[in-house]
Amino acid sequence: MNDTPTPDDLALALRLAAATLRGAPADADWSRPAGSIGWDCWSTVEHLADDLLAYAAQLGPAAPPRDRYVPFLATRQFPGGPHNFVRAEQEAGADGLVEVLEASGGLMVAIARTASPDTRAYHPWGLADPAGFVAMSLVELLVHLHDIAQGLGLPWEPPADLCHRVLTRLFPDVTVDPANAPWPTLLWATGRTALPGRPVRTEWRWHAEVRA
Repeated sequence: MNDTPTPDDLALALRLAAATLRGAPADADWSRPAGSIGWDCWSTVEHLADDLLAYAAQLGPAAPPRDRYVPFLATRQFPGGPHNFVRAEQEAGADGLVEVLEASGGLMVAIARTASPDTRAYHPWGLADPAGFVAMSLVELLVHLHDIAQGLGLPWEPPADLCHRVLTRLFPDVTVDPANAPWPTLLWATGRTALPGRPVRTEWRWHAEVRA
């Protein structure tokens, strides 16, 4: 099994995520809480789009910053809300919101396909290469879709091989137990659920740095 997350993996995950979100009922309440993270479903999709575009931006400059984010102006719309520079027009409705997610993710896919493997750029959890930013984009997408799907009552279970590659690249401290599938293990690694013999994590992080 290839253990390196690829732009094609991210493109696939984006298609699955968009199809899932577009499967929400026309009268779905996007102001419902997204899982246990404390944001509503609409804000969580905006946060996800913001993450994907921000990761693309980190790889974009001729000399990517190694000690800070590219300085876009980000704001919070409510106390404790996501700190975003990407917003979706409320008047565009859920279709517009999903389009914003697709656009941000598509830019991340495109730049990851063209960036040199030798590129390194800042993330607070480690100086990362393009494959690392793809993996971070994937974990954000897979896990936040879980949060949103919980809020909207939608089914969401991404492909096991994508989850396995994310775990291998970003979570060297997590053992992928053969008794537990990669998807539940990724949810456990990101503090969403318990596993047999493993209580819910109250503190966690990934490791973005390139490892030998």
